[in-house]
Amino acid sequence: MPIAKIIQVFGKVQNVGFRYYTKRKAVELKITGFVKNKMDGSVYIEIMGEEFAIDQFVHWCHSGPQWARVEDVEIQDIPLFDESAFWIK
Repeated sequence: MPIAKIIQVFGKVQNVGFRYYTKRKAVELKITGFVKNKMDGSVYIEIMGEEFAIDQFVHWCHSGPQWARVEDVEIQDIPLFDESAFWIK
């Protein structure tokens, strides 16, 4: 059964390819949604997929790509949404 979450990642997560690698990981795990940079320097992600895939994705977000330095990850459950792909905004 699918679930949906908002993930906000803080630290050195912009200008290190975080959004590109986030999309790559989401596609690999068959997760839909989007990722975008926020004005405060964080990365904002809305995702939907199977619980096991979401758990793997959240685990990945705690480290991100090798050039990132993740300091904090905030996660929030949200209602399911209608999306068929994963986008970089």
